[in-house]
Amino acid sequence: MATTPDLSEALKRHFGFDSFKGNQEAIIRNLLDCGDTFVIMPTGGGKSMCYQLPALMMEGTAIIISPLIALMKNQVDAMRHFSENDSIAHFLNSSLTKAAAEAVRHDVAAGITKMLYVAPESLTKEENIEFLKTVTISFYAVDEAHCISEWGHDFRPEYRRIRPIINEIGSRPVIALTATATPKVQHDIQKNLGMADSAVFKSSFNRPNLYYEVRQKSPSTEREIIRFIKQRPGRSGIIYCLSRKRVEELAALLKVNEIKALPYHAGMDPAARSDNQDAFLLEKVDVIVATIAFGMGIDKPDVRFVIHYDIPKSLEGYYQETGRAGRDGGEGHCLAFYSRKDLQKMEKFMQGKPVTEQEIGRQLLAETAAYAESAVCRRRSLLHYFGEDFGKEECGNCDNCNITKIKVEAKEDLEAALEAIASLKEKFKAEHIIDVLIGRASNDVRAYGHQELEIFGCLQGTDPKHLATVLRQALLDGYLERGIESYGVLRITAKGKKFLQKPVSFKIVEDAEYSDDIPDEDAVMKSGASCAADPELFAILNSLRKRVAQQLNLPPYIIFQDPSLEAMATTYPVTIDELAGIPGVGSGKAKRYGDEFVKLIRTYVDENEIERPEDLRVRTVANKSKLKISIIQSIDRKIDLNQIAFSNGLEFDQLLDEIEAIVNSGTRINLSYYIDSLIDEEDQNDIFDYFRHSKSDSLNDAFNELCSDYTEQEVRLVRIKFLSDLGN
Repeated sequence: MATTPDLSEALKRHFGFDSFKGNQEAIIRNLLDCGDTFVIMPTGGGKSMCYQLPALMMEGTAIIISPLIALMKNQVDAMRHFSENDSIAHFLNSSLTKAAAEAVRHDVAAGITKMLYVAPESLTKEENIEFLKTVTISFYAVDEAHCISEWGHDFRPEYRRIRPIINEIGSRPVIALTATATPKVQHDIQKNLGMADSAVFKSSFNRPNLYYEVRQKSPSTEREIIRFIKQRPGRSGIIYCLSRKRVEELAALLKVNEIKALPYHAGMDPAARSDNQDAFLLEKVDVIVATIAFGMGIDKPDVRFVIHYDIPKSLEGYYQETGRAGRDGGEGHCLAFYSRKDLQKMEKFMQGKPVTEQEIGRQLLAETAAYAESAVCRRRSLLHYFGEDFGKEECGNCDNCNITKIKVEAKEDLEAALEAIASLKEKFKAEHIIDVLIGRASNDVRAYGHQELEIFGCLQGTDPKHLATVLRQALLDGYLERGIESYGVLRITAKGKKFLQKPVSFKIVEDAEYSDDIPDEDAVMKSGASCAADPELFAILNSLRKRVAQQLNLPPYIIFQDPSLEAMATTYPVTIDELAGIPGVGSGKAKRYGDEFVKLIRTYVDENEIERPEDLRVRTVANKSKLKISIIQSIDRKIDLNQIAFSNGLEFDQLLDEIEAIVNSGTRINLSYYIDSLIDEEDQNDIFDYFRHSKSDSLNDAFNELCSDYTEQEVRLVRIKFLSDLGN
């Protein structure tokens, strides 16, 4: 085993550092001693050093298993920077030509390569297995080890095959490394890699310099993001979106609002993607808008904000992505936008997947929702999720800690919950326990006969959300714990058992209220003037809208919907071109109805000497989405809507969402060819007349009024025809 001076000297000689960070030295010592090693270290903690230095010091070649080609390249480039010999590190993956791969094998066989980076897919190839059998291997490093676990945020089935292949090649010490691992994921990794007895080195997950904030997602989210960035001129930031489409659209919107931004996602041309990444690293642009494909292995220390336009699928993903902010110890603002509709969408996308995968996905989404909706300290919640006790009620550096909170007594609720868990033999999850407490005889409750228990319905009439809050805060306060083998199952701790014997005060902070009625990305919210910066102008515009609607014998919402008026009363458009940039207007509506509105606004601005705020005026970008163009062109060719949906990889309802967005943006389309084949003319007229005389275009109101004589699709289709014919 190497002595301390040996290690310090090696660190200085190879990397130029005078001292180790955190647990690095202890980790390296364990590996040099040929011990299996499990490392849980947050982003920026120096995980790579834990295998790079031992690889340079030990005899043979270290096999480093990594999930991404880009990550391997970055690591290899970094190692070559520290060495005079480029052959010190190589990668072996599908990006190499046959000749290049052969050159790599030659260097490894010659013993001059100390680190060989491989993808798990490359490791499984028979030719590579046979080759590695002939090589002296120092150890195996499994980077991003959370990929092994189905409960991890980036599960890769290929990772499950690593242990059998290691056994086939030749057993050597294993070091597994991850930046995010809950107790459940940690257990899965150790079990799957056959390293249950390994030494575990776990660093704190606390990043005290990061500020955590969650906001309600709304139609003004894009405006909020633009304002947020403009308040931080010249600062670097990352915006994460779930879809490639949203990445492209948001990047374009930022650019037209004079923010230096570029998109990044896996669907881009590799060269363009690489160029955009380099532009961000070299600070030619301030903001990168990306899917989760961006960031792994990217070492930019001065990222000052990370924005999640869409809430992530898991808290592990969220933690890893927010961890890219403030890696230099400086400011890092982590802002996430949340709506329950986003969660519902993600649940919908899981349909058709294996049942187990769906169950895991729902559990992870539930944890994310709990974090977003909780009113307790966000740092405390995050650390608890990773099995770490923060030790304090508040951190003072998150949105929840910066608002005054009202606590309510929940001693009796906790007592009832603990008694229910005990009665159920500590074998069930929170949802089941809540059903028993409120007396809801769900299928599972009836299957186990739990409706017969004395505890069943003891808290009947209690809000299930309140009980969910009680259980979550009981977990945080140590009265309960989750099972590891059967994740999500609640068990009573020693502290909980003591509470049952002698109940004491248990005060909780109720969760934040998030509206369920948040529209989809392209939909329009019907909200009154709540978002308008100038309520007086909104009222005047509303009166004008009513007058124009009466003149044309149309419902007011056909002219402009409420959010469009709100935007007018915020940004004061005084030309037709400016009006066309208002969400939900477009050039068609602006030209058709806009003259009187811009004239009124211009007069109002002049008379009240209003200085139009440039920072509030969000310029919109014409929607040139390939999908929307494809849909419009297909409809023009009178292609069956089911065929259009299928060819674009959409569900039928998703296609209707897209068509509604097209119509709401001011584009006129003709669906008569499809509607006529589906709905009788008399029925069409009936639905059409309803919307003509209705004060709202709400589908729910339409169903109630029409007595459910028509299907949802029929009503939606005719509504689209109505809005297109009369509104555009």
